[in-house]
Amino acid sequence: MLITGSTALVVGGAGGLGEATVRRLHAAGARVVVADLADEKGKALEAELGVRYVRTDATDEDSVTAAVQEAEGSGEFRIAVDCHGGPASGGRLVGKDGSAMALDGFRTTIDVYLTGVFNVLRLAAAALARTTPQGPDGGRGVVVTTSSIAGYEGQIGQLPYAAAKGGVTAMTLVAARDLSPLGIRVVSVAPGTILTPAYGKAGDQLEAYWGPQVPHPRRMGRPQEYAALVQHLCENDYLNGEVIRLDGALRFPPK
Repeated sequence: MLITGSTALVVGGAGGLGEATVRRLHAAGARVVVADLADEKGKALEAELGVRYVRTDATDEDSVTAAVQEAEGSGEFRIAVDCHGGPASGGRLVGKDGSAMALDGFRTTIDVYLTGVFNVLRLAAAALARTTPQGPDGGRGVVVTTSSIAGYEGQIGQLPYAAAKGGVTAMTLVAARDLSPLGIRVVSVAPGTILTPAYGKAGDQLEAYWGPQVPHPRRMGRPQEYAALVQHLCENDYLNGEVIRLDGALRFPPK
């Protein structure tokens, strides 16, 4: 699939992974719609790059619908990337005081990191299905979601987040099979430890802790490496129904 001339919707496009993806796809010739709740950063990207910013809550149907419609109205909508973040609860299933993990925190994490991804996936796919097939394979576009290696080996205290990301991983193949008659691909990236600007000065401490644990290269990942993989997933039409770990061969220890 050609990125040049296509329209891409990046949900979470003002965050660390999202901004790198916005910049990468924009440089590759895509018209990019940035969908996020970070107004200041989103508007700054809009002013700098000439992309379009739309305030978007990934968990809200009307909000995502508006962002998708903006992408459809901007040209040939072919690419949807979802790397949004949000609040996540943690803690042990049974605390030291004997109390059970709070149900509300679990529900909130699932809502943001699993239901929100499903919401973007379904609405973006419905819009992609309205496009004209292109190329010899009759492809209409691709949806890239973001899982995590926590979905494979979540650490102690990560149960809600691991459950959500495991759900994203599990959806990938099924969604790809569902959408294959429409010529829409679905792929997911499962990052390991990625050093984003959001960490600020704390990033140095995280690098010092996680870097030596990564087999090779011995450092945390960079948002630009996530973005480079997203570009390849868009361009390689034979990648479908797959979850790709981006982690330098890191496997999370129990804690």
